[in-house]
Amino acid sequence: MATRTLILIEGTRGNGPLYVQAAQRLGLYTITLSADPAQYDYLAAGNFEAIRVDTGSLDALIRECTRLCVTYDIAGITTATESFYATVGKLCQHFALPGPNPASVERCCDKFVQRQLLAQAGVPIPEFRLAVDAADAESSAVKIGLPVILKPSVGIGSSGVRLCCNVDEVTEHMTYLLGGKHMWLSSQKQRKWQSSPGILVEAFAQGPHYIAEIMGNEVIGISAAGFGPPPHFVFRELTFPALLTEDENKRIAAVSLNCLRALDLGWGPTCIELRWTKLGPVVIEVNPRLAGAPDPQLIQLAYGVDLISEHIKLVIGDECNLSRRRSQTAAARMLVPDDDGTLDWIDGNRQAAAISGVAEVKLYVEPKTLIVRKGDDRDCLGRVMAVSPSPALTAAILQRAVDSIRWSITPSPMLGE
Repeated sequence: MATRTLILIEGTRGNGPLYVQAAQRLGLYTITLSADPAQYDYLAAGNFEAIRVDTGSLDALIRECTRLCVTYDIAGITTATESFYATVGKLCQHFALPGPNPASVERCCDKFVQRQLLAQAGVPIPEFRLAVDAADAESSAVKIGLPVILKPSVGIGSSGVRLCCNVDEVTEHMTYLLGGKHMWLSSQKQRKWQSSPGILVEAFAQGPHYIAEIMGNEVIGISAAGFGPPPHFVFRELTFPALLTEDENKRIAAVSLNCLRALDLGWGPTCIELRWTKLGPVVIEVNPRLAGAPDPQLIQLAYGVDLISEHIKLVIGDECNLSRRRSQTAAARMLVPDDDGTLDWIDGNRQAAAISGVAEVKLYVEPKTLIVRKGDDRDCLGRVMAVSPSPALTAAILQRAVDSIRWSITPSPMLGE
């Protein structure tokens, strides 16, 4: 009998290993198709099969999956990264497997199109315009009213997103984005764009930041998020569930479900970022995928719901179970440096991990690594997660653990040139 197999298209540092591990627990063999499998350390470490394929070519992926069907029982195809989620939808349609609607995903991944559809449906969003050059951006910023957010209309992980408080900053950031140094998509997909797909200029919605975590048409819960200092938006802390009133929960959930209807989503996972402004919830972004790590881990710690396993169940045609098994508060703190340079040393992770209530301490870097901050989620040196029955206790445990971890960075003169 052929082995039931889950095909994964590319991977990620965060959720990638969680998908292969969850598939194993569900009795599935995994094969990762990647343009460069060596970039995912967890594949070699876990002895997981990977095949080099041009993942930027749908035809190449269809040919490879067709070849694999001769030997394996392909139960499902999915991905842990947004850049390939529409491709996954097309593969699933080709092989008659459950999956997302690729047209809906593609519309959603174009942030300008996404905002147009949300606005047409009456979903509260910041005022926005699409700019193609610096003069266009400056004019848009003045019309909208400073400060404004500039962000690529296509991209992930807060890459290229910046708060601009005056026209000079708008010009400076537009010059950077259009100057050829910004990576518009993941490295595998970058060649898709020969020029800028456009820059969004939008009003800065001020207020606490929340993330609605959704599977299908069900809001599993809402996370609270904190960022590092402006002008960038690098996540520093996440707490699940957020401390909200019953009315606030209901209003965020209602707006989130309106987003699904407006964008024709509703199969599989979605995460929706919002800010609670003086006018109530305002949608910042709809992501047609599972939230990146550590969100799924926090939900599992707090509610006992493994969204990655439940997503895989949907992918292979099984029913998922989103029932809560417990009710606790989980939180994560990202370890983000304040300086560029060479990492001399980092320690205290073992002491932090030994603290009661700490669920995970994970470091991404080793000493002698060159640290060059990019103003997005790639800046993290590691993370700490904690869980307890109460928000206050979880916060105290997390702070104690983070205080245990220290590092030293020697500035590099070359980085300042």
